[in-house]
Amino acid sequence: MIWKEILIRYGELSTKGRNKMDFIRRLRENIRYAFADLGHLHIRTERDRMFIAIQDEAQMKVLVEGLPKIFGIQSFSPVAACDKDMDAMKQLAITIMDTFKHEQLTFKVEVKRTDKTFPLDSHGIQREIGGHVLPQYQNLSVKVKHPDVELRVEVRHDSTYMMAQVIPGAGGMPVGSNGKSLLMLSGGIDSPVAGYLMMKRGVRLEAIHFFSPPYTSQNSLEKVKVLANELTKFGASIRLHVIPFTEIQVLIKEKVPSNVSMTTTRRMMLKVADKVREEINALAIVTGESLGQVASQTLESLTAINAVTNTPILRPLISNDKLDIIEIAEKIGTYETSIQPFEDCCTIFTPASPKTKPKLEKVEHYESFSDFDDLIERAVKNREVYIFPKKEQPTDKFANLL
Repeated sequence: MIWKEILIRYGELSTKGRNKMDFIRRLRENIRYAFADLGHLHIRTERDRMFIAIQDEAQMKVLVEGLPKIFGIQSFSPVAACDKDMDAMKQLAITIMDTFKHEQLTFKVEVKRTDKTFPLDSHGIQREIGGHVLPQYQNLSVKVKHPDVELRVEVRHDSTYMMAQVIPGAGGMPVGSNGKSLLMLSGGIDSPVAGYLMMKRGVRLEAIHFFSPPYTSQNSLEKVKVLANELTKFGASIRLHVIPFTEIQVLIKEKVPSNVSMTTTRRMMLKVADKVREEINALAIVTGESLGQVASQTLESLTAINAVTNTPILRPLISNDKLDIIEIAEKIGTYETSIQPFEDCCTIFTPASPKTKPKLEKVEHYESFSDFDDLIERAVKNREVYIFPKKEQPTDKFANLL
């Protein structure tokens, strides 16, 4: 096997100051967590790059497929190795450049000679390898500045290392480096995208979902579980808090005028979420709201909803239009699940003509005739918690014999 290691570039992490190593340590632990099934990974960290040692081709394939989903990685490159011998180095260069033989490209050879005892200097190595590679490929031409492919050669004390492929990473910050927040996760398109964007900024998530049986089905809950599990592929586990919300919604339908019932429903959800947030020591609440998208997401509605808490409400989609959000959902793999036609509690009891500019004082007046506090406490207490990703339970091959 020619592959020796994977070189990881930090990107944005490289701009950090004294706490830079804390971010790098978090990234290293997230990588270990994401690839726990591979066993213990040997990871070497430096201030500007990280190296993962490769044991075999199978491990290499899993890492190359999974690393683009880990936040905090700007790009990475598979690194091959050979002996410090010019014939071996030329052969390795050909093996690597074979990857690019099917399209017209510009290239150059860049050499770093860490081992100064090697007979040829950097320019000499560059001429030898470039002169050997170029005649082999009719599709290649030399370009010194900004080539399509840069074959990088590093002659170290133990071996010669080469790379040419640069694979884009997810960018952003390592999950967990910017605290924890509670994501209000519905079964729709928007909230999983909001969760993804906050994870990209280093926020660790727990999620909360409001479930109203028999008005919402078990299928709608299973859909949300799938969405929560999808978000874990970006490098962190997620706890999903499922809130029994039927009692509260029925009371709202009975006691609050229909044109402001949606506003009250959102306010009660936020009150419940804030209590769960406090219990789990999260710093903020995340929603998938986009300004003006629906009646409950006008500036007046958001102001009335926000009035129930002083907790920061993070809305990463606030300025995005629906097409932007759908594009991200398709990219991260949540769109097809989100559009499955199973109702959630936000779509039941929907009034025909909801207020788009509700007055806070009127909403509070209507709510004052009902005691929501006890129902909120009971809903929080009776919630169910699921942990994702779900660990596969080993099957008992003798179970059916008894």
